[in-house]
Amino acid sequence: MPRIDSKRTLVRRIESIRGGAAQFSSGPASDARALARARWVLLGVFALNGVMMSSWLARLPSVRDALGLGPADLGVVLLAGAVGALLTVTAAGPFVTRFGGRVAFAVSAGLFGVAFLLLGLGPVTGSVALLAAGIFVNGMAFSLGNVPMNVESAGIERRVGRTILPQFHAAFSVGAVVGSLVGAACAHAEVPVVVQFVATGVVATVWRLAAIPATVHDTLPLRTPAPGTAAPDPVDALGDAVVDVETAGLRARLARRGARLGAALSAWREPRTLLIGLVILSAALSEGSANDWLSLAVVDGFAQTEAVGAVVFGTFVAAMTVMRLAGTRLIDRFGRVTVLRASGVASIAGLVLFGFAPTLQLAGVGVVLWGFGAALAVPVGIAAASDEPLRAASRVSVVSAFSSMASLAAPPLLGLAAEAMGARHALVLIVAAMVLSVLLARQVAPLGTAAARAARPVRGTDDAGPVAVQDGPVDVPTGGAHVTSDEGTPRPRRPRRPWRSVSAGTPTAHRAARAASRRPRNRPAHRREETSA
Repeated sequence: MPRIDSKRTLVRRIESIRGGAAQFSSGPASDARALARARWVLLGVFALNGVMMSSWLARLPSVRDALGLGPADLGVVLLAGAVGALLTVTAAGPFVTRFGGRVAFAVSAGLFGVAFLLLGLGPVTGSVALLAAGIFVNGMAFSLGNVPMNVESAGIERRVGRTILPQFHAAFSVGAVVGSLVGAACAHAEVPVVVQFVATGVVATVWRLAAIPATVHDTLPLRTPAPGTAAPDPVDALGDAVVDVETAGLRARLARRGARLGAALSAWREPRTLLIGLVILSAALSEGSANDWLSLAVVDGFAQTEAVGAVVFGTFVAAMTVMRLAGTRLIDRFGRVTVLRASGVASIAGLVLFGFAPTLQLAGVGVVLWGFGAALAVPVGIAAASDEPLRAASRVSVVSAFSSMASLAAPPLLGLAAEAMGARHALVLIVAAMVLSVLLARQVAPLGTAAARAARPVRGTDDAGPVAVQDGPVDVPTGGAHVTSDEGTPRPRRPRRPWRSVSAGTPTAHRAARAASRRPRNRPAHRREETSA
């Protein structure tokens, strides 16, 4: 029977190859039909988030005019959403790990309902404080629900066996297109914002609560078996390598350690996770700036109506949707790194063209390029952070915090820049973030690949950093020139001392060595002695 070189390596490979399948197989989605149902219901939740976001952002000009806010004042008010998101997302990973995705989804749905009620009451009552409170609660709701949504979608992708994560974000973009069209239609029909926002909040709350049972599987809370009850069945075998009871115990202890708060926060010490967070930060600056300022930039920069600004914003979201639908095959064919670099270049070209185009039609071409470039950066970053199922929730929480940091800085900074140079030219400043995304593209390489190993330092402990996992069977030493280390990288095998060198240095040993060199190679002397014995 082949020998296992490292129990720690085996445990890591089990988690990578099985992809959390043991936890999923015991739930209601163990068959293909339930998996497909979970996929479609989760796609609907992503689309709902897009509708909720775009339907009220498309009415920002009406909200601004009702409250008499300038660009800088509006930027400060929008900052409340980033503050709420940042305060929530830092605790979202431990919260999901401790209480599970169902509780997180339920709390998030309730917060969304409260947020849209406040968003509608603020402009009607002329209260900037109510509007800011609604934006703050909306940021909290979005951040809390974002972690289980992305972890669940990454788990579905692992079980399907091919890249489908961009499809979930494409559903978000489709919902954003629908939401922007709803906002444009309500603006054209002069529907009061309070009516639109309250109706959206009621529908969204009911929808999200109804979707919880079908969507939550990977983020179920880990529970310790009661005394006297049987523990979950360990993994019996992996290829030719038999997993013994001790190895299964190590796996169980690793799972329990992953459920603790300290382990959930340890992702903040992982260099690869932090650099992926910077990639997400750049993508959030690009997409979030378009969400907050694109319609206003069209209205102010080209002297257009609010409905035209909403249509241009819908064009941006439609371009993102098309690229996210096509991105599944692009990522499978060219890889995450190449796709992320190409996305950054497209965003740079689109932002420059939109900022300096002399006509609205030419600026629209820049908006399309910008949308193409902004489409895949977030799905690629989320997939990279979710490579290991056991730590996916904590790492998604960390990279989502970077997204909230971008949302925290962008509204006031772009608001101040818009005061000085106009909203359209201020958006060109996002090019700096796109350059950073291109430079850090190597960090999103899947764990276990050569690019990922070269992009991060080698770690020697279980909790020191990301685990290098790779697809395929467990590496078992078979007498070759190399063995696999705990980090997944090949290291030379220590040469074995020849049998005749045990007594090296004595005259008898030298004579024995010369005699052995004259014997046939296919049957050494010690073999003949063993046979004769």
